[in-house]
Amino acid sequence: MKRRAFTALPAAALLPAAFPHLGTDPPPGDTPDAALTGGPGSPDPDISGPSAPGPGGPLDGFESPGVVHGNLPTFYERLRADLTYPDAWGRSSIRDFGAWRRHARALVERHLFHPADDRLPFRPHVLQEQKSPRGYVRRLIAFDLTRYSRVRAALLTPDTPGPHPGVLLLHDHGARFDIGKEKFVEPWYDDARLASAQEWTTRLMSGRFVGDELAARGYTVLAVDTLGWGDRAGLVYDQQQALASNLYELGSSPAGLAAREDVRAAAFLASLPQVDRRRVGVVGFSMGAFRAWQVAALSDHVAAAVSACWLTTVADMMVVGNNTLRGQSAYWMLHPGLTRHLDIPDVATIAAPKPLMVFDGALDPLFTPAGVAAAHARLQTVWQSQHAAAHLSTSVYPGKAHIFDADMQEDSFTWLDRALRPRP
Repeated sequence: MKRRAFTALPAAALLPAAFPHLGTDPPPGDTPDAALTGGPGSPDPDISGPSAPGPGGPLDGFESPGVVHGNLPTFYERLRADLTYPDAWGRSSIRDFGAWRRHARALVERHLFHPADDRLPFRPHVLQEQKSPRGYVRRLIAFDLTRYSRVRAALLTPDTPGPHPGVLLLHDHGARFDIGKEKFVEPWYDDARLASAQEWTTRLMSGRFVGDELAARGYTVLAVDTLGWGDRAGLVYDQQQALASNLYELGSSPAGLAAREDVRAAAFLASLPQVDRRRVGVVGFSMGAFRAWQVAALSDHVAAAVSACWLTTVADMMVVGNNTLRGQSAYWMLHPGLTRHLDIPDVATIAAPKPLMVFDGALDPLFTPAGVAAAHARLQTVWQSQHAAAHLSTSVYPGKAHIFDADMQEDSFTWLDRALRPRP
């Protein structure tokens, strides 16, 4: 077969074919050229163009590459600068704090995507029961967490007469999926999980199970697995993005699902006859810390919260090298579009003026000191504006990293005692 010959033409020779009116008087009316120049009657475009890069730059310039530093769009700094958080307290046009809280909570809930289950019966059932020598009863229970999921959970109840204050425990991510609730409650029911949980708590929590410590101190404790962890296993680290995209296709999201489930778990704990519904707290570490201040903001059943090692600002999180930019685990703490309205600590401020304890380690590699300080300052401003500064505790532990050790735990227990136990 005879090959056809092609002749390379200079770029200028191609212009008339592609833009037939370029360089000539534009015809009247709405033409493609009019669209290029801004409409009929617009002045001819300056084809020399300004020298600034990016949009509005040279007409022969273009964006390439589009993705930098692995996972960031090349224009990420401009996107970040556009985030002004117009719905934050103090920036919003709403001046009554109660009205603002309702508005902000509704705004967050619209970005959860996952539907609520406020009136669904829990239908709890005890699966296993065992008395602990430390003065509480261990129970494995099943209940309807949502209309989609009936889950197994750990419930620890003091032997003493109730009702008791309750604490919902929210476990971390940690890229460790074989255990979830077991990161906080000793799994007396499974030797394999017990070995995993002991290794985990030894590394991050001074070898202590926070749930068992709280139960021994007179709290009724509930711990539930997040989708993918513990009894709800099946999640693999490098497949979290696929799970997230599938949930988005189904009209849900990982973070929205977790938020709805945490609100439901708090409501279930408050519904138990052995729990004083006015004295329900929440404690979380790492990913669970994000969820702790979030559920305090979204649930009227939560009276106080402790958040260990997860709070920063968007500006300080969206920087090159941050763990969040790797994706995967970030999906559990990401509500798409919400940052067009509220910064991360602004969501936490919806909980004001409830008692809230937020802290981190000075050596935590996941959050910059500047981000932690800015987030703490934002919380302080809002709690002070509500004359509730005494209800907020923000701190950074010198020399400590991303952990929830015995010192942090004891401070947390003291804080919870002040917030949730009746005063004589």
